Amino acid sequence: MAQTVFAPWDNPDEKPLIQFKNVTKRFGDFTAIDNLTQDIYTREFFALLGPSGCGKTTMMRMLAGFENPSEGQILIAGQDMAGVPPNKRPVNMMFQSYALFPHLSVWDNIAFGLRREGAEKTQLAARVEQMLKLTRLERFARRKPHQISGGQRQRVALARSLAKAPKLLLLDEPLGALDKKLRQDTQFELMDIQEKTGTTFVIVTHDQEEAMTVASRVAVMDEGRIMQVATPAVIYEQPNSVYVADFIGDVNIIEGAATPHPQADGYSVAWAEGQPQFHAKTNRSFAPGQKCFLALRPEKVAISAEPPEEAANRIQGKIIDIAYLGNISTYHVRLPNGTMMKAQTANTRRLSRRSLTWEDAVWLSWTDTAAAVLEG
Repeated sequence: MAQTVFAPWDNPDEKPLIQFKNVTKRFGDFTAIDNLTQDIYTREFFALLGPSGCGKTTMMRMLAGFENPSEGQILIAGQDMAGVPPNKRPVNMMFQSYALFPHLSVWDNIAFGLRREGAEKTQLAARVEQMLKLTRLERFARRKPHQISGGQRQRVALARSLAKAPKLLLLDEPLGALDKKLRQDTQFELMDIQEKTGTTFVIVTHDQEEAMTVASRVAVMDEGRIMQVATPAVIYEQPNSVYVADFIGDVNIIEGAATPHPQADGYSVAWAEGQPQFHAKTNRSFAPGQKCFLALRPEKVAISAEPPEEAANRIQGKIIDIAYLGNISTYHVRLPNGTMMKAQTANTRRLSRRSLTWEDAVWLSWTDTAAAVLEG
């Protein structure tokens, strides 16, 4: 049986769990969120991604009830949240610091919220055991927070947040305190737990790799506005602006002027005096001579010592720098007009077998569909 793709945002009959309707948030003269409208659906793992000060944490704090919108509405499960205090919302928030009680055991930390709600003893115990199992912490139940690792403390905070079965869990930079390897492992654990519980997760992060790994959809933010909301693949392959292309991953941005190509179903892009034009296909329409930008990912640029045959785009340059990252190498190549371009290759061969090095003259080439053509 074919597995259905999870994409409730494409289904007009789906009701969103969260609705931001023309939400603006001001702090004095400063506008943190600027007339923002966005839906988030049940069971989504939704990432708010952007640089510091872009408004992502303000959005989350308004969802939790720690801030109120200056204008507009926030609805959760169809209910307007205006005037609903944080403790009365079907929402739990997990902070970057984890905020565990140092004097309580792992078991008691997880049980804390249920106890406060007056949960019946056997139900409470069953729920805590369930959470310990879900987060693989059974062996550590009797330990205090200082007796376990950072990754385990992170899981305790997660178990405590999920114990009350909230409809929505907000995660504010939850993996910020972990080292890179542990972060990556924990990202997959988070996804696994989110899938098993069916809870809607909204995560705030400035780590693009994290957002791309965990999220069903990513909202790229800048200055209080959402610039693009899409699946990680669409954000990466089909950015809607230079800002989004530049913010996500490594990219070559080439400015030029687009002219419809008479023979092919694409555009010729004049980008530098005396240099051959580049060719690109796109669904976007450009008037003759209109300013455009080619956003070209380094891994889509081939690099070779010999001129490539039948490449839609090719240009010669000189290797100025090489960044060796183990699995890949990034070549920084200076083009004849001084423009720097990056090309990336997978290191499938041993170091001693590689032929390209600093100062070498090389050819860069790519297909006519490799670059996203964006408006100026």
